[in-house]
Amino acid sequence: MPVTVLIPTPLRQYTGKKESVVVEAKNVAEALQQLTSEYPDLRRHLFTDDGKLRNFVNVYLGDEDIRFLQKDQTPLNDKDVLSIVPSIAGGADLYCICK
Repeated sequence: MPVTVLIPTPLRQYTGKKESVVVEAKNVAEALQQLTSEYPDLRRHLFTDDGKLRNFVNVYLGDEDIRFLQKDQTPLNDKDVLSIVPSIAGGADLYCICK
């Protein structure tokens, strides 16, 4: 069944600048496999060398984090939308200058 995978801006350079990609999949694992088969350069940004989803890569089915569902075995329905959301780390120290 067709599902849409939303591609975050930093990863669009690996999908021909596409904001989304439609894949045929029954679960999240199949969807990500289809995506990385079609766009192999994307694989190293989503998966570790041993094929596990990287810790800083979050995948949402609608508004639900798949880690709180059935992870990569979460079933998909026709026209579902998956979002890939890379975690953002770092930042600046905040400080206050008081008189």
